[in-house]
Amino acid sequence: MMKNIAPLFISAIYFAAAAATTLAAPVDYDFKDPKGVNTIVFMLDSKLEPIMGVAGGITGTVTFDAKKPKATKGTISLATKSIHTPNGGMKNKIQAKDWLDGKTHKTIDFAIKRVEEFKKVKGNYEMKVVADLTCKGITKQIKTTVTATHMPGKLSSRMGRAKGDLLVLRSNFTINRKDFNIKPEMGNDVVSEKIELRISIVGSHIKK
Repeated sequence: MMKNIAPLFISAIYFAAAAATTLAAPVDYDFKDPKGVNTIVFMLDSKLEPIMGVAGGITGTVTFDAKKPKATKGTISLATKSIHTPNGGMKNKIQAKDWLDGKTHKTIDFAIKRVEEFKKVKGNYEMKVVADLTCKGITKQIKTTVTATHMPGKLSSRMGRAKGDLLVLRSNFTINRKDFNIKPEMGNDVVSEKIELRISIVGSHIKK
């Protein structure tokens, strides 16, 4: 009897270990949203001409492991030409050489280099990240908080019968336009020196 139980016990341990390894494995999430709702909001709140707009054209991949959030890495990019405002004339100005130079610099990139610390708050992962932000060919290191909401098995809620997981990333931070050579000569009363960015985007992992 014991001889029959031993192989079963060993097999159970093997499969349990394999399952644990699978659950702990990092997963790549694709942020090219087929529904086209991923956007980044920006604001330059100057005294004379406050500017607000949105940017779409989001692409990129982030690797996330719910068991090891500190291992999170990846790059999110947005198409420079997707940036627009309600004012058509301002939209064209933003693409000009002295602004973002959209013809030369096709994307703006946010690359997570490392997670310094994290805490779990109401089911979300609040991560203190160090990232490289590249805009207009200039790369600056920034530190900000990125909140990750991991939703296993929820892909079907957005994409019908598709099976898989979702990862929502949210972050709010401010950069200085002069650091990226964006209208550096312009006075702050007309164009705010600070650019406020609000990111709220969804990535998906399709299970095959």
